Amino acid sequence: MKDIIYTENIPGASHWSVLVPAGKTLRFTNTEGEANVSLLFYNPKDLLERFNAPDTLKCQHTFKLSKGNCLYSDMGRIFCSIVRDDTGWIDSVGGLANKQKVAEKWGERSYQRDSNQWLQNGYDSMLVELAKYGLGQRDMAANVNLFSKVAPDQQGNLSFDSSVSKAGDVIELRFEMDTLVLMTTCPHPMNTAVDYPKAGVEVAMCEALVPAEDDFCRNFRPENGRGFENTERYRCISQAQASLSCCG
Repeated sequence: MKDIIYTENIPGASHWSVLVPAGKTLRFTNTEGEANVSLLFYNPKDLLERFNAPDTLKCQHTFKLSKGNCLYSDMGRIFCSIVRDDTGWIDSVGGLANKQKVAEKWGERSYQRDSNQWLQNGYDSMLVELAKYGLGQRDMAANVNLFSKVAPDQQGNLSFDSSVSKAGDVIELRFEMDTLVLMTTCPHPMNTAVDYPKAGVEVAMCEALVPAEDDFCRNFRPENGRGFENTERYRCISQAQASLSCCG
């Protein structure tokens, strides 16, 4: 068991953000079932560096993400590694639902009229979090969706598998560099539920073991070994620059 530093319970249809230092793990627990957690990643020292979904999939030769895969920035560095995934499938292509899509699926409600019963959408929810860091619509990169599976059939049609999001399932992300993580628990845009799903999750920050040379994620793909090396170089240079700044 890793040492837990603190935990947060994120209600359904909410949003949150946290700065995760390198060497820490975020553990997401699906407390109720039917949860979806959409995530965006940024380098807090340079917010122009962000998660790059196309490069992440292309360099690891996969469409789905799960244990062993790493999430890459657009600088070829690794924000985090997936060290545990009870679901076996993390969606990388579904995106976020916007206001129009939520209204078409579950009806139109507003906070002014419906108060806490209104139906928030993931896109606007992320915009609120982005604004806290001086970011906006143009800074919204592709996201990943935890506890959600979007799979293709033989004709290439994509469909949402609602059976994946089960109560008690855990996904753990180990951070290889300092990372700003933005998240929303709004429903997946392809969710076919009749009623608006409003399920929360528990997020725990834990101490992580330093990845050894035989680390599962480091060796999951040959490309990941180079990604780890690139990240370690950047981390060393950043620490040296910080030391010089303090001495100067």
